Amino acid sequence: MPRFGLDIMRICAQLRVGTAKVKEEKVVTSDALPRLEECTCLAVRQAARHVTQFYDRHLAPVGLRTTQFSILARLRRHGAMTINALAEEMVMDRTTLGRNILPLERDGLISIKPGRTDRRSKELRLTNSGLERLRAGFQGWKDAQREFATAFGNERTVGLRALLHEVAATNLPLEAAAAG
Repeated sequence: MPRFGLDIMRICAQLRVGTAKVKEEKVVTSDALPRLEECTCLAVRQAARHVTQFYDRHLAPVGLRTTQFSILARLRRHGAMTINALAEEMVMDRTTLGRNILPLERDGLISIKPGRTDRRSKELRLTNSGLERLRAGFQGWKDAQREFATAFGNERTVGLRALLHEVAATNLPLEAAAAG
């Protein structure tokens, strides 16, 4: 089953957030709108941006961003992967992944070659330079992990990771329910 990223409009439509019905009036007053604190998607995205910025600061000294570090780590762990397989593994769409792999290829950290079994597909491989950069970033990542756990609490951090893995694995409907 294909995995997909969270789309704020799709989720809010599914939750019927922001689709307040006002009889015969086309203007929606602020009283009819849901409170922003009630939007799960907004809360998840804000937390994700906050944590990503924190990890980015730890990886910046070696010239990596969090997503780039994750891509290099996945390629190290799994070996050569097609773009589609990596996108699915990272719960990312191909376009977003494409934007993230371009600087890695430009800097010689990954190579992109035709697939071994299907020449039309593209396979990503970690280069020796990429492995060196991944190893250089590992200490920043470990520091970020430790500092986050210290600030948020070790037990809560473990629980948060487990909960987020469950969220990512949840089979959410692909189509928003028809408003009616």
